[in-house]
Amino acid sequence: MPPEARETTERYFRQAVERHWDPYAIDLTTDRETLTDLSRSAFTQLRATLAMFGAGEEHVTEDLVPVAAVVDDDSDQRFVASHLYDEAKHAAFFERYWAEAVRPATEARGLEPTAPTADRWFTDSYEEIFDRTETAMNRLLEADTPENRARAYCHYHLTVEGVFGQTGFHAVESTFGPETDGPSLPGLVEGFSGIRRDEGRHVGYGMDRLAALLRRGAVDRSLVEETVMDLAEPVDAVVERMGWRRLPGPDSDDLVAFVAQQRRNRLQQLPGGAAADTEGEN
Repeated sequence: MPPEARETTERYFRQAVERHWDPYAIDLTTDRETLTDLSRSAFTQLRATLAMFGAGEEHVTEDLVPVAAVVDDDSDQRFVASHLYDEAKHAAFFERYWAEAVRPATEARGLEPTAPTADRWFTDSYEEIFDRTETAMNRLLEADTPENRARAYCHYHLTVEGVFGQTGFHAVESTFGPETDGPSLPGLVEGFSGIRRDEGRHVGYGMDRLAALLRRGAVDRSLVEETVMDLAEPVDAVVERMGWRRLPGPDSDDLVAFVAQQRRNRLQQLPGGAAADTEGEN
């Protein structure tokens, strides 16, 4: 591994250690009260969004295992180990939020409690995104080639975390944060803030590895662009349903425009794009 790549990975690992946060220490008292007072349609839509986030974190925890199996540099191994821990921590936060905030609010409303894994929360497009990501990641175990690594980074780091996840963070934080006109969910926003910081490291790592493949000519940029754009349709279909209908946050059109810009930004950060700084804010 080139010295600069090792230095980047070691920096990300150190950040993971220094910026640790505890998903069990976040106060959810205000969130429970706010969720009880939301309109029924807004409460249902928020539950769907949280279920998708929680299931997504479970998926990506499992899907990262092939990367852990193929990396052989010790700095890579340390970072990917921290990456796995981060994803498990995120899944734990959503599990706790559902149990300690969503379920009590559901019961207070007199509604039938539902599990966050219930089929009602997931569309075919959502399932397609993660099925295709799982397939791309598992190909690494069949053949650890530059092309398969590039596809894995495009699915997992660039698209699922760097485009899809970031759009979801925007949808929630710009609606329920302290500076918005929407109802306040400080516990959820605090958890999202920690998750977003973690994901910034993850995206940075994957983008750095993808850029290295492109710089040395191991893969062609067309493979990257085709992989990312091939995922655009199911990602956009899910994002469109995340737009708030009865809350003062981004609507469907806003989020579709936001996710398209995120996709363009990620591609421009890679060699051959209009911008090439993968060391900046992720």
